[in-house]
Amino acid sequence: MCGEMSTYGFYRFAAATPEVRVADVTYNTAAVIGCLREAAGQGAHVVLFPEMCLTGYTCGDLFHQPRLQAAALRGLAEVAAETAQVDIVAIVDIPMVIQEGLYNVAAVVQGGRVHGFVPKSILPNYREFYEQRQFRPARELTVQSVRFMDACVPLGTDLIFLDSNSESGDLSFGIEICEDLWSVMPPSSRLALQGARVIFNPSASDELAGKAPYRRALIAQQSARCLAGYVFSSAGVGESTQDVVYGGHALIAENGRIAAESRRFCRGAQVIYADMDCARLGAARMGESSFNDSRAHAAVPAPRVVEVPVPVHGCDLRYAAVPPRPFVPGPAEAPERCGDILSIQAAGLAKRMEHTHAKTLVIGVSGGLDSTLALIVCERACRLLGLPMSTVLAVTMPGFGTTGRTYANAVRMIELLGCTFKEVNIKEACLLHFKDLDFDPSLRTTTYENVQARERTKILMNLANKTGGMVVGTGDLSEIALGWSTYNGDHMSMYAVNCSIPKTLIRCLIHHVGQQSGAELAAVLQDIIDTPVSPELLPPSDDGTIDQKTEDILGPYDLHDFFLYHFIKYGAEPEKMLYLARHAFAGEYPDELVESTLRTFIRRFFMQQFKRSCIPDGPKVGTIALSPRGDWRMPSDACAGEWGF
Repeated sequence: MCGEMSTYGFYRFAAATPEVRVADVTYNTAAVIGCLREAAGQGAHVVLFPEMCLTGYTCGDLFHQPRLQAAALRGLAEVAAETAQVDIVAIVDIPMVIQEGLYNVAAVVQGGRVHGFVPKSILPNYREFYEQRQFRPARELTVQSVRFMDACVPLGTDLIFLDSNSESGDLSFGIEICEDLWSVMPPSSRLALQGARVIFNPSASDELAGKAPYRRALIAQQSARCLAGYVFSSAGVGESTQDVVYGGHALIAENGRIAAESRRFCRGAQVIYADMDCARLGAARMGESSFNDSRAHAAVPAPRVVEVPVPVHGCDLRYAAVPPRPFVPGPAEAPERCGDILSIQAAGLAKRMEHTHAKTLVIGVSGGLDSTLALIVCERACRLLGLPMSTVLAVTMPGFGTTGRTYANAVRMIELLGCTFKEVNIKEACLLHFKDLDFDPSLRTTTYENVQARERTKILMNLANKTGGMVVGTGDLSEIALGWSTYNGDHMSMYAVNCSIPKTLIRCLIHHVGQQSGAELAAVLQDIIDTPVSPELLPPSDDGTIDQKTEDILGPYDLHDFFLYHFIKYGAEPEKMLYLARHAFAGEYPDELVESTLRTFIRRFFMQQFKRSCIPDGPKVGTIALSPRGDWRMPSDACAGEWGF
């Protein structure tokens, strides 16, 4: 496992808050080295320390004392020497005299030496902070290197540090210091456009009532804006409390998500960790045109690249966020997210009704997940337009595979929602068509199945013509990705309300609606959720239960949706998807099933593009959709050979 994960772009980052004593460099250096060893022992590739961690941030005019300045340099040399023994990159902030001025600089240390110094750009000079009294800003520097430990070390705010041990260059990082982030144009924005995928910020941010949530939001937003990782470590309670208190707030964010956070006001040392997928950050930037447009618009100068041999070892994903169901929101955010999705679907359908002057919404209701969600959306669209629920013509079309369970749920749901009910049994029409085709219905082939699917679509389309309405499509994103639909059958409609919602999310949405519904409807919806997914095109078992189960044929939708997310959003390769899925679903699905489902996903995704090339309009609700008009443009005859299939 150890070298393997480096190829997948994962790195473990640590943010440390050591115990410090003001102006006691000897004590502080030992504390920093202790945290450094702990981080290395936990497999971290890079560890960040707070601003002025070797001296203490609150030294005031003591920073002008040559003895403290010299002690800080000796402390940095000791930390550098330790990194020759412990394989890790450390970022340590110190005061440094350059050109007869005192500067606040962050040092990148690895392998026994300093690879670069980054000076602070924005110096606060308000209320309790008077850094301009002691320090000078980076813009006043006229040199691009300094001597340290008998070496010429690059110096500047334009330094980008690149992992020289990674052939793919997955890890590149830049540094800004404390107040830099709070400025109108943070250096991290430029650094990101110059290629830094991770930003490190050694900080000394004091604690005020209400400041922590603001700090947290600021870091999360900056990481999202920069499509980057952001590692932040702030000074702790060991600093002087003469006028303010420091809480040791450390945060690690990844593209808008807080991945790790320390406990503030801790009396001892703390180290937090996050495993970050830097390759995924690069893929996200490649897919975001606004990121590259910003680079051109801002006329970003070329950086100076400093190669740093980051430790060659992987991480076991202990501190990684690899949710098994990435489309499904967590419990805390589910109510708002589900409400938004349903509102988007209903608003899209309502607009299409207004534009087409549709008098009815015609929908086939099977008692399965997809048609249930689509029917709920129809109900909400009618509510938006002030139309009665009788506007919805809900049609059940029992066939050879319809079971009593799904039929009963469909009928009862239609009744409870107050839709106009119509039933058309398709068996006789299908038998006549089998006769026209000289087809033996005892043969359970795709012809047997697709005749039923196309018969249902024909009925819906003709009913829409008869009633001056439109057919509402029920197919979901998972089915679209896999091509699990009958071409010109359930594949087709006049507006596809579920087209960007995968199967795993549909269950979540129906559950959300059930929680807001009366007891009887909630019970029906829950039973629909619990019913095995099936097209019900083959006869049921002898006991009347569903025999044709989609997930027995294709593999679990949990896995397909997982692969879809990582393949489309981040361009993950099959080997990486397999590794991530085995981690995310450990103990839930056997490795053999994970691998076979991945093979099915890739094979069908490539083979079934022709169905996606002509799908109906429908609303996009998340960042992933497969509309050929905007989100996914792929030739129908593309080969999957390069993906191993």
